[in-house]
Amino acid sequence: MKPSIYFVDVDRPETWTRYRNGLCDTCVANCCTMPVEVRLPDLVRLQLVDPFEAEHEAPKQIAKRLSKAGLIEHFNFKHSIFTLARRANGDCHFLDAQTRRCTVYERRPGTCRSHPQVGPRPGYCPYQGKGKA
Repeated sequence: MKPSIYFVDVDRPETWTRYRNGLCDTCVANCCTMPVEVRLPDLVRLQLVDPFEAEHEAPKQIAKRLSKAGLIEHFNFKHSIFTLARRANGDCHFLDAQTRRCTVYERRPGTCRSHPQVGPRPGYCPYQGKGKA
C-alpha cells in the first residue's frame, strides 16, 4: 500500500491526492491558495463587475479599476483573463479564514467550479486534511 503524503505542495502536483467525493469536507482548502484565472462573466457572477459595465466598457479599463481596488493582481490583455488577487498569506480573497470554506460558493468562478477535473493534474487535488502538517 502506498503511504499517505502529508506534506502537500500546491506547486508540486506529484504530492497531490486523487480526488474523490467528500474529500473537501475534511480539507484545509489548499486549492484556494492557487492563483485563480477568471473571465469577464465570472467577474459579473462574483458581482465585482456590473453587467452593464461588462457590456460597454473595455476589459482593460475594467482591469485597471479592479487592480486599483485590489481585487485582481494581473490582467492578460491578449486573452482577456483576469487573475484574482489573494491575501498576503496566499489565500483567495473569498476564502473564510476560520472555516476554510468559500464565501461565494454559489457564485464561484468557472475555474473553481471545474477543479479538480481541470488544472495542473486533472483528477487530483492538493488535499491536506485538517490537523495534518
